[in-house]
Amino acid sequence: MDLKGLKSKLIGSDDERAVSPVIGVILMVAITVILAAVIAAFVLDLGGSVGQEAQAGVSMEVDNSATEVQVEVTSLGNADHVNITSSDWDNTPSSSETDYLKVGDAVTYNYDSSSSDDLTESGQMSAVAVINESETKTQVGSEEWDFS
Repeated sequence: MDLKGLKSKLIGSDDERAVSPVIGVILMVAITVILAAVIAAFVLDLGGSVGQEAQAGVSMEVDNSATEVQVEVTSLGNADHVNITSSDWDNTPSSSETDYLKVGDAVTYNYDSSSSDDLTESGQMSAVAVINESETKTQVGSEEWDFS
């Protein structure tokens, strides 16, 4: 019995071989699933819910000898305005974010220890960029101060 002749009939020659039907079906199913996921993402607009951070350029300097903090807004980027916050500053700025600074605004906050006994002599002041439409807030600058 000559098995070499039978082998060539079962397997085929190099010119007659093709991808296995099982591999073909697996590839077709994978392509269909990927295509369905891409179409669903466009139809349901899944990528549109990603928010954008507020961006702004702020320069902050602490002058310990003059007991003041100087803040200047150099650019707004995609933000509508910049708020100045400090939880440790009793007189100005307030912790309720009342300052709405625009490009070119320069503000100096003076520390007046005689105005209240509750003032702390150290703390941190932050600049927060705000996008009004989406109410997005991002901290864009921060300075620590110590006037002791």
